[in-house]
Amino acid sequence: MKKYFIRLCLLAMVFSAVAGAADAQTPPAKKKKPSAVKGKLAAKGKAKGKTGAKNLAGANAVVAPKDTTAKPVAVLEADIKLDTVRRSLRNDAIIERNLVKDRTPLAYEHIREDDAVYRQRVWREIDVHEKMNLPFVYKATEDNGSQVFINILLAAIKSGQITAFDANVDDRFTTPMTFRQIAENLVAKPHVASIPDAVADPDGSKGTMKDTLIQEEFTADIIERYQIKEEWVFDKQSSRLQVRILGIAPEKDVKNPDGTLRSVTPVFWVYYPDLRPMLAKFEAYNGKNFGARMSWEELFESRMFASRIIKSTTDNPGDQYIEGYIKDPILRLLEGENIKDKIFNYEQDLWSY
Repeated sequence: MKKYFIRLCLLAMVFSAVAGAADAQTPPAKKKKPSAVKGKLAAKGKAKGKTGAKNLAGANAVVAPKDTTAKPVAVLEADIKLDTVRRSLRNDAIIERNLVKDRTPLAYEHIREDDAVYRQRVWREIDVHEKMNLPFVYKATEDNGSQVFINILLAAIKSGQITAFDANVDDRFTTPMTFRQIAENLVAKPHVASIPDAVADPDGSKGTMKDTLIQEEFTADIIERYQIKEEWVFDKQSSRLQVRILGIAPEKDVKNPDGTLRSVTPVFWVYYPDLRPMLAKFEAYNGKNFGARMSWEELFESRMFASRIIKSTTDNPGDQYIEGYIKDPILRLLEGENIKDKIFNYEQDLWSY
């Protein structure tokens, strides 16, 4: 029994020695890596921390006020679109027409103030519907542009060759006008109007409307009259009664809402002596002989137009138009003829036969 106990003790010691040697040969255990789940949770935690920091910084930061100022809106302005001048690339005639390019108006004869013993101012109105005045509405286009007289004036004003003066102020050429102001007088400013929507509501049963920009276009047909301001002077040095045109003004019709004519008013004035060099290079239409065409300057100087007197300084202390003190249209025409006779008779009465 005693021997058996000693053997067990020796066997236990051997096992203990073998186990100690095995532990000495085994390498140290490696550190365990954190699991993927724990890593994701940690990353989320850090992200939440950063977001919170950002939110805290945003809460403490001063927020810049938004710009509530209304942005400028493009202003629509009235304009008159004139046709582009297109020159012929070939000779559009069987003759060389170079005379009109070289024409210059003759200078007026100087009249001394002491020699002007008689002066009267006369305002005339030219109606383009009269047969003698058809050159004013000659609808043709040549190398120098449209031949309608109003288009000639507008093209010269737009290019800066002549200056237009405001007819609403006076007729003494005191207030220049811009081409934009002229366009506003002849055509209305662009405006937005509600019209039926033909796309969304073709049959008009729904009553759908849409906003549309309305821009009126200028047509030369709206100018049916021209006003001329002229002065008659008797020069005692030459013993002649002379007439000089001072200004020309196109007139437009002012109508009532029902379409009836209310009045006729001039749009602008142009100083005729400034206009002469330009008019000398435009030929006026001659329906009887197309080859014997004169320039516009020659037409005015030769008095090749029909007109009626609408105002004069003769016996007119109130500086009124004839329609201001004579209401009957027929009597107005007779009064104009009476003024013409008075001026003519003054010259005739100076002579004895």
